[in-house]
Amino acid sequence: MTTRIDTVRLGGQDGPEIGVQGFGAMGISEFYGDTDEAAARDTLDAALEAGVTLIDTADVYGSGANEEFLAPFVAAHRDEITLATKFAIERRADDPHHRGIRNDRAYIRQAVEASLRRLGIETIDLYYMHRRDPEVPLAESVGAMAELVQEGKVKQLGLSEVTGAELREAYAVHPIAALQSEWSLFSRDVERSAVGAAAELGVTFVPYSPLGRGFLTGAFADASKDLSGGDYRQYQPRFTGENAAKNAALLEPVQKIAAAHGASAAQIALAWVQQRASVHGLTVVPIPGTRKRTRLEENAAATRITLTEQELAELEPIAAQVAGDRYPDMRSTSAARE
Repeated sequence: MTTRIDTVRLGGQDGPEIGVQGFGAMGISEFYGDTDEAAARDTLDAALEAGVTLIDTADVYGSGANEEFLAPFVAAHRDEITLATKFAIERRADDPHHRGIRNDRAYIRQAVEASLRRLGIETIDLYYMHRRDPEVPLAESVGAMAELVQEGKVKQLGLSEVTGAELREAYAVHPIAALQSEWSLFSRDVERSAVGAAAELGVTFVPYSPLGRGFLTGAFADASKDLSGGDYRQYQPRFTGENAAKNAALLEPVQKIAAAHGASAAQIALAWVQQRASVHGLTVVPIPGTRKRTRLEENAAATRITLTEQELAELEPIAAQVAGDRYPDMRSTSAARE
C-alpha cells in the first residue's frame, strides 16, 4: 500500500500546499544512465498517488529534454502539482561540454520563455536561480525574477546554492519561497549559514541529492565497478578510488539503524533529512529522484520514520568523515563562497 505523505506550505502560509517530500526529475533525462521512459512515467503517477506534488526540473537537464518529457504529465495534472524549474546554467549546442553560469536580466527573460514553451504552460509555480554568478549583482538577478512574478509568468521565486548572506540580500529585493541546495548525511555545509537564514526568513529548504546521489542507499560497495559508462557519478570524487571505499564504511550505523526499524538505508537517510525540520525549525522538503515506482514508494514511506535522539547521535559524525568533495569543481557551490 502506497504511503500518503503529509503536507506543508511552500514558502510560508501564503504558499501552495505541497507534499513534505518532492520529486527530482533530473535523472530521467541524463546523468544516471539509460532511462525506461514508460517506467519513468509510471513513477510520476506513483508520485501523485503518494501525495508527492512538488515536481522539480531545470532547463539544463537534458538541454531542455527534461522539461519536454514532463510536459504531458504537467498538462494532465496541472492543478494537482507544484512545478519548479530553474535557469542559470548555460549549455551550448556547439559545445556539449560548455557549462556557463548566467544571471543577467536578458538571459533570465530568454530562459523563462524557453521553459514556458517546453513545459506547455503559462505560469511556472516556482522559478529558481540554479547557480549564482558573483559577477552579477543579486539585486539585478532577483529584480529581473521579480518582474516575472509581476507579469504572471512565475508565482514564487527560489535560489539554489547560495549562502545565508546571499539569501538575506536576495530576500530584501523580493520574498524567496525556497532555497534548494545539497543536504544529506554526507553533505552538511549548508548548515554553516544557509539553514539558519532560511529558518529566520521562513524560506522552505529543498534538499537535493538527499541520498548522496545514491551512495547512502548502500548500493555502491565498489563504485568503480557498479557505475556504467553513461553515469556521471564515476567522475564524482566521493565515488572514486579510495574515497569510495572509505565512504562505504561510513554507512555501517545507517544500516544498523535501518535494520532496527525494518527499513532500508535509503529510508533512514531520508528520515534524517526530514527531521532537520524539527532540529533547525524550518520547513524541509527533500527531492529524491528515481525512475522506479518501487523506489518512489520506498522514499515516500521514509516520511513516516522518526529517528530517536540516540540514533541521531550515532549518525551525527558521518558528514565530517566523508572523503571527497561534492563535485570535482566546487567553484559554483555556496560552500566556495562561505
